[in-house]
Amino acid sequence: MLANKHARVKLAHLPTPLERMDNLAKALGTNVNLWVKRDDCTGLALGGNKARQLEYYVGDAMRKGADVLLTTGAVQSNHVRSTIAAARKMGIDAVVQLEHRVAKHAPEYETNGNVALMKIMGATIHYYEVGEDEAGADKNLFDLAEQLKQKGKTPYVIPLSAMNHPPYGALGYVVAAEEILQQVYSRMDSFDAIVVPSGSATTHSGIITGFRALGCKVPVYGMCVRRDAASQEDRVFKKGQKVAEMIGYPDCLKREDVMCNGDTLGEGYGITTPGQMEATYLLAEHEALFVDPTYTGKTGAGFIDMVRQGKFNKDDNVIFLHTGGHPTIFAYPELTEGR
Repeated sequence: MLANKHARVKLAHLPTPLERMDNLAKALGTNVNLWVKRDDCTGLALGGNKARQLEYYVGDAMRKGADVLLTTGAVQSNHVRSTIAAARKMGIDAVVQLEHRVAKHAPEYETNGNVALMKIMGATIHYYEVGEDEAGADKNLFDLAEQLKQKGKTPYVIPLSAMNHPPYGALGYVVAAEEILQQVYSRMDSFDAIVVPSGSATTHSGIITGFRALGCKVPVYGMCVRRDAASQEDRVFKKGQKVAEMIGYPDCLKREDVMCNGDTLGEGYGITTPGQMEATYLLAEHEALFVDPTYTGKTGAGFIDMVRQGKFNKDDNVIFLHTGGHPTIFAYPELTEGR
């Protein structure tokens, strides 16, 4: 395995399934072979992609003797929920910070979904009121860690930006790239594209770097869920370069490998769009798959748009990476209005 030299703990249920979506293909009237990689089934505290990522962050934390994990994210952050769960599995404390990034939301956004699970798991929760301020949120998180050190604790910070911190979480998706290739070549001759969410860039950078290190040139399309395509491509490439160095393949990733699409972003992070709502219903009605408004719903919308626009050829095998996010659904009552 490409990431073997890095510390890892077991948190996710792996491998996750790779399934056909023939009902969705029929509904869309396409002869493209549609597949879904079920990383909503990773198991840890209702699953999702963060379980893979945290195996390496927490591995590094345990190697350093940490007794409390700290991280930050939006109010409905899947990452924050999963970090608390990882801490509980390892028998240590969790201190988290929630950022008010989403201006337009129902009251349930503040209390239901991931927030409810965080409280049930008993984490210490702080709030950061500024909203979109990555550097400020991280600084505040490190200040909290310093306060814990003064109390005799050994904190481990998982920051929002990994630009000045090893992106250990991306190693989880280097491993996922290996897993996908093993599944693909046991099920079909080849595959032709994969569509993934692109937010923090941890998943996107890990999977594209893993593929390229393994010699796989299949296009990886990232659907923007937080920032515009140009900014996101720059973020993915810079993080991917760090990942490539970490796994010993420093020249495997090229700038032209990184492709992001901002067409389904809408007004911004965590704000619903007509395309995301349609994708939510199509995937649920035809494949019994539940996607969230922030990541997988918008990624699903981009995936469906690409199929409808004829971006793929007859009999191509195309994979939608489902990264979970189920708890967030319960923070958006508008998903059931009129249903």
